[in-house]
Amino acid sequence: MFNSPIEQVPLQAYLILASLLFCIGVWGLINSRNAVRVLMSIELMLNAVNINLMAFSAYLDGELIRGQVFTVFVITVAAAEAAVGLAILLSIYRNRVTVDMESFNLLRW
Repeated sequence: MFNSPIEQVPLQAYLILASLLFCIGVWGLINSRNAVRVLMSIELMLNAVNINLMAFSAYLDGELIRGQVFTVFVITVAAAEAAVGLAILLSIYRNRVTVDMESFNLLRW
C-alpha cells in the first residue's frame, strides 16, 4: 500500500527541525533590540510548535485530526498577535520615531 510522505520521514527529523526553529526564535527574542525582529522571533517559536503538533498528530493520532485543529488555533492566535503587535509598534513609532526596544519606556514613572 502507498505510504504518505509524513510516514517516510522519521518523527525525530520533525522534532529536530522544530527544536532548531524554536532555538532560533529564542535566540532572536533574547538578542534582538528591534521590536519587529522580536515579533518575528515569536512567530518562529509558534511555527516550531505547529510543526510539533502536526508531526505528533500524524504519528500518534492516525485518522483523527486533533493536531491539525490545534495548529489552526495557533495560527489564528499568531495572526491576531501579529496584527495587535504591529499596531502597537506603529503607534510607538509615530510617537518615538524608533522601534528600538531600549527606548520603550512609556509605562515608567
